[in-house]
Amino acid sequence: MNVLWYYVIFIVAIYILAIIFKDRLKIDVYGPILMRRTQKMRGWIDFIANLCPRFWRWSMNIGIPLAILGMIFMVYTTIMSLIYLFQAPVAPAALLLPGVDIPGSPVFIPIVSGMIALVLLMVVHEFGHGILARVDGVGIKSIGVILATILPGAFVELDEEDVEKAKKSTKLRIYAAGSIFNIALAVIAFITVLILSSSFIPYAFQEDGIKITSVTPGGPSEGILKEGMIVSSINGFTINNRTNYLDVMVNKTKPGDKLTYVTNMGTYTITSTGQPNNASISYPGTRSETRLVVKPEVSRVYGEILPWFLYNLADVGYWVFALNLMVGLFNLLPIKPLDGGIIFEEILGYKLPERFAGKKMPRKIAGRKIPEKFVNGITSSVSIVLIGVLATLILYSVVPGIISMF
Repeated sequence: MNVLWYYVIFIVAIYILAIIFKDRLKIDVYGPILMRRTQKMRGWIDFIANLCPRFWRWSMNIGIPLAILGMIFMVYTTIMSLIYLFQAPVAPAALLLPGVDIPGSPVFIPIVSGMIALVLLMVVHEFGHGILARVDGVGIKSIGVILATILPGAFVELDEEDVEKAKKSTKLRIYAAGSIFNIALAVIAFITVLILSSSFIPYAFQEDGIKITSVTPGGPSEGILKEGMIVSSINGFTINNRTNYLDVMVNKTKPGDKLTYVTNMGTYTITSTGQPNNASISYPGTRSETRLVVKPEVSRVYGEILPWFLYNLADVGYWVFALNLMVGLFNLLPIKPLDGGIIFEEILGYKLPERFAGKKMPRKIAGRKIPEKFVNGITSSVSIVLIGVLATLILYSVVPGIISMF
């Protein structure tokens, strides 16, 4: 069954259970939004915040300009993605649901590694907000999880009165902390993966064919090839790794060809089609990776468990890096209620020097706080434009792939 159906069934079951047991489980239901608040974990946040308040404060002083640069980068990337969408038939967007393989999507997230990475992403993001809040004496009312239709998340609910009284620099540190913590975790994960993939993995493993990691619903291989199959040859061409495999798909076959796969489970034949993003290249409707086996000499010394543990650690680390970087940067878009939108609004609210008042802006605004109505208007307009761009990207690059799965 299509993995998307499992998500649908799981989410429907959660909603039904949440509504039935909302009093017992202390769940708040706001239409399609489910929230569960708790007072737990606040002690941990206080403990971490008090370990080195000066470090957190000064690191986030550096984080604020980094967040602004990230915001500028994401606005540029989003606009360029829209332009690119109409210039080339390549999907610039992807649905970040672990285990869901959408035809034409540039990203496929394995379910186990993806789930671990998503949990770490949410925890680190919200703890970032909470830690910087406590560093500057802003209270935390509750911590919780949220499900908005199909989008899971976590939150740290701050004391509104404390936030209102806080300095703008304090607010900016708190708002920027979530994404900066995500990006910091991405850097740590990247270094870990780099060390493992450049040292231990080449030493411990050798290539031995390719392994099918997923079969795309509605693709040429559906019902024929299976996830986990080890492919040793295609149409008589030996497949030792992904390089051999791509060479066969690009240079030795064409769309419409019969492809004969020799696998560890038998021999199978499929008829390829053109890739969703490039109709001139053979597309079997599978994703694959180079199959690795532990070298005999390594196995004799370390056994099988340790090498595979470190390999899986590198795999999880890669997705921790990728998802934290992607989501951390995405959250910096100047769209409310994203953190980037709140940061953008706070920046607009700063006092303007005399030389920036200009002819189009009332002189009386210079040196004073910009009227809230003016700030809200700009923030709302920018949010609407960017939401429109994102909706277009999703509509034209993700939705067609989802529809083709059913």
